[in-house]
Amino acid sequence: MNGHEHAGHRQRLKNRYLKEGLDSFEMHEVLELLLYYAIPRRDCNSTAHHLLGEFKSISNVLDTDVERLSKVDGIGENSAILLSLIPKIAKIYLQEKWSMDNKDTLGSFETIGRYAIGMFIGKKNEEFGIICLDSNRKVHYSGIVQKGSINETPAYPRLVVDAALRANAQTVVLCHNHPSGSILPSVADKEATEAIVNALEAISIDVLDHVIVSGDRFYSMAEMGQL
Repeated sequence: MNGHEHAGHRQRLKNRYLKEGLDSFEMHEVLELLLYYAIPRRDCNSTAHHLLGEFKSISNVLDTDVERLSKVDGIGENSAILLSLIPKIAKIYLQEKWSMDNKDTLGSFETIGRYAIGMFIGKKNEEFGIICLDSNRKVHYSGIVQKGSINETPAYPRLVVDAALRANAQTVVLCHNHPSGSILPSVADKEATEAIVNALEAISIDVLDHVIVSGDRFYSMAEMGQL
């Protein structure tokens, strides 16, 4: 494809997006369009196919770290950084949009779960987080307390207590992700929950829920009567 034909192909793909959105796009075309903004004057179609051949899905591509992406043929540092930014920007977008739509108040199991989902976008390993609320269930702090392996996160009560005290929380929601796909609590999850609840109760902080997240699904231990 010569330079003129290549420029025409790029513009046609952009025009399709402007007219139709991404619903009619093949997955390689989505990646190709994205790569235009990091690779200004080279055919991105073969690079997009190469990425999908290597990582099997767009989500896997976007979850891959910059160092590994940079080693893929046709992908330099700029392209790798752009790709790795997408899930992180999506996390910020969803949390801010959720906050604007719900005024940062976690008034139901559904809103708690949706908020927790936003905390773990793009996370490949297990992590344990905390959401701190005031007496009106308004969020004034949320963050990751402990990072673990892909199989388990050691949820140390002391770390959770320290985070809750620093945030001056009156009520907290515990949350962690299961990258493996299951949202059901394990025996270790239940034991860790009990230990943390006891530790927080000792300093008069209530645990409202413990939410387990996997992808866009969540499991509320409180809603299921396990808290």
